[in-house]
This record gives sequence, C-alpha cells and structure tokens, in this order.
Amino acid sequence: MSYQSFPKAELHLHLEGAAPPHFIRELAGEKGVSLDGVFDENGAYAYRDFGEFLKVYEAATAALQSPEDFARLTTAVLEECAANGVVYAETFVSPEFCGQRDIVAWKEYLAAMQEAADKADRELGITLRGIATAIRHDGPEKAKQSALCAAETAGDWIVGFGMGGDEMAGTQKDFAYSFDMAREAGLHLTTHAGEWGGPQSVRDAIVDLGVSRIGHGVQSIQDPTVIDLIKAHDVTLEVCPGSNISLNVYDDWKKHPIQRLRDAGVKVTVSTDDPPFFHTTMTREFDMLAATFGWADADFDEMNANALAAAYCSQATKDVIAKRLDRS
Repeated sequence: MSYQSFPKAELHLHLEGAAPPHFIRELAGEKGVSLDGVFDENGAYAYRDFGEFLKVYEAATAALQSPEDFARLTTAVLEECAANGVVYAETFVSPEFCGQRDIVAWKEYLAAMQEAADKADRELGITLRGIATAIRHDGPEKAKQSALCAAETAGDWIVGFGMGGDEMAGTQKDFAYSFDMAREAGLHLTTHAGEWGGPQSVRDAIVDLGVSRIGHGVQSIQDPTVIDLIKAHDVTLEVCPGSNISLNVYDDWKKHPIQRLRDAGVKVTVSTDDPPFFHTTMTREFDMLAATFGWADADFDEMNANALAAAYCSQATKDVIAKRLDRS
C-alpha cells in the first residue's frame, strides 16, 4: 500500500529547495536567466556531492527575483505537498534570497508568500508557517542581518529562526548573537547539526544556541552522551532520511539510524528537506520507512504527534492541525 493519502505534518522543508525543476526552468525562461549546470540531461537537478548541491541550489534561486516569484513558488510547493497528504508544513525561508536581507524588501516578500499560503490553506487544506533562516557559510555578520529580519517580522507566520547551509563552516557558537536576538523576539529556534558535523555539532547546537529542534541530528546516534543530552533538553529531531541517503550520509535505507534513534527514546519526525533534489516526497518517505523498518499506521501517527508537539505555530493553529491529523 501507499501512504499518499495518510495525513502528514512536515517540519523541515526548504522553500527554495522544494521548487520543482520545471517551475525553475519556466521562471528562468521568462527572465532570461542562464541555468547552465543546474540540470542534468533528464531535467533533474545535477550535483555529485553536498558541495555541488549547495552551489546548484543557490544557482537555481537566481530565477527567483521578486515577491511575485516567491508567491508563485509557495503555491507550487504547497500544491505538491498537499498532493502527498501534507496538512501542515514549516518552511525555511532565507532573507538572503528575499531582498538580500533588506528588511523593507523582506516584508514585501513575506506578504506575497503569506497571501499565497493563505489561499492554499483555504483551497487545499494545508497550513504553512515560516522559519527565517541564516545561511551558515555566509558567516556570522550576515546571519545577524537575517536574524534582524526575523526579529522584525516575528509573529503568527514567521514563527521561528534557524540556520542552514554548510554545516562545516565555523562553529554553532559563532552564531549565538543571532540566535539570542531571535529568541528575544519570541521566535522558536532550530539549526542544522549532526548531518555532517558529527555528534559534537548536535551538542554545540543545544549548549551554545539553546535550540528546541535540530535539523537532521542523525549522527547523534554515534554518542550516547549526546542522545542523553537531546532527551534531557526535550529536543526534537527533524529527520530527513531520503535526503541523507541521496547525499551519501548513509549508504542505504537499512543503515539509516531513524529507528535506532526512536529505540533510544529520541523524539523524531519525518521530512523531505529539498524534495525534488532528492527525488522524494512525503509519500515516498513514509512508503520507504514502512518497507524498510516495517512501520505501520501507529508509527506514522507517532511521527505526526511528535511533529505537532514540536511545531512552532500557535496553540490555536495546532488545534486545527490536530483535527486534520486525526484519522478516527
């Protein structure tokens, strides 16, 4: 069976990284933007390793140049999510790609995205919330500008602040100022760790940044003391198995530690990360977890419960989403 119609909540989704290839090609054609090296002969995103993935990701965003472009992107992404049973998603959006961290421009981009998201909520039954995101390899100073954008727009739609990009650039602590700024604005905090930086990067994220969620975090399985720290701080992991396998963090699904993390008492959730880059959907993630680990409806209900509990939206929004996730 397929889990396509099973209701789902997703916490780790990069908006730009979720852009369907045909959408980017169409947009680039309209604007005369060159996409040399972005796609392979089959029209898919082309990269060989994580470094190339980051370059292709940023090259593809060159087609996204205005608030209207991001509104169209939001619609395209939410249509794809809804077709795969997603009823709630949180998406990473970078002020870098939305007006070059200019607050006035950032607000215009957000207004366009939120309008598109509200329309999808009414018509497709999927709710979206945003997590303003710094790009780690752009450095701490630009991260502060992104954090200021996040703080200035904290509210019902921008509900969190996070950090993506090259996990090996600098240390988590280098970005503590930005995370403190976001925390003081009332935003929830997450950061990528434990995908490439080993379990120590997860420890640093919890100790130095005080995050409540970790993007990926899978390498924490290598250190029992980090597992204990995750549980002690009630941190939830945003696990993206298909992404980890596509980028060769793990060789295959059977070697992925998501089940071992669950067995160790860690709260995990399931997400797609950058789905078209990794040839995945939430349906495929669920189907592969069922096929690989024998997960059944009750296991996926647990994933949804974990995601809802860790979601950064308001309690009123959680109450709405809980009804959508309730299959009884």
